[in-house]
Amino acid sequence: MMRTLTADSVAYAYDRERPVFTRVEVTVQSGELVGLVGPNGSGKSTLLRVLCGLLRPNAGYVTLDARALASFGGRERARVIAFLPQAVNPAFALNVFEVVCLGRYPHLEGFGAMRPRDKEVVERCLRATETEDLRGREFMTLSGGERQRVLLASILAQEPDLLLLDEPTSALDIHHQIEIFALLERLAHQGYGVAVVTHDLNLAARFCDRLVLLAKGRDIVAAGTPESVLTSKTLSDAYGASICVAEHPQTGAPLVWAETPSRVEREV
Repeated sequence: MMRTLTADSVAYAYDRERPVFTRVEVTVQSGELVGLVGPNGSGKSTLLRVLCGLLRPNAGYVTLDARALASFGGRERARVIAFLPQAVNPAFALNVFEVVCLGRYPHLEGFGAMRPRDKEVVERCLRATETEDLRGREFMTLSGGERQRVLLASILAQEPDLLLLDEPTSALDIHHQIEIFALLERLAHQGYGVAVVTHDLNLAARFCDRLVLLAKGRDIVAAGTPESVLTSKTLSDAYGASICVAEHPQTGAPLVWAETPSRVEREV
């Protein structure tokens, strides 16, 4: 089913005197991987929480398939939108299978007992994320990359149409970063709508279909394809630093790096 999640002129402020953003417009649709990028403090994570309904905007509105997101009940919303925060630490010692089973909560009835179909969904999600061999392992004993794949399996077990992830590769080495983004790209190709917050502009350039670039106190600076958003002029303006962009020699995607500030060179 085709889904469209839209933020229309949304504003949010934790402190009235210092709004995080004042007029943001973003759309996430089935079949695409959208990257939310920008410097620290630009509101990427806050925007993701507004999009998934955890935060209500101070102005503007969020709609899911043209219906106000605020009108959805918690379980109803969770059957369509899955959210993965930056850090997940279970309060109890759980093995991998049990963590993935938690994703079935929007679909459980009565006393929450797992039915045969629920277990089938969990098994399918373990296979999709290549974590079935970890099923009996205690979650907290896993490596960072293994944990992230298990957490992806858990939100996939919600059987949502839209996946919203907040920096899923922030604590991972380069191999596992590529692994997670390749999985997200594959899920988008399978029909999921995926929005991901990331600080890694090169991963975003390589895997995302569209990017939304935010800057602190300025809302959205640019939105569009990676090639149209990741330009030296636009990034230097958004980050307040000298940013260089070239074409990756193998993928053809934008390749981004920051120049060394002159004051650092002088101090050294």
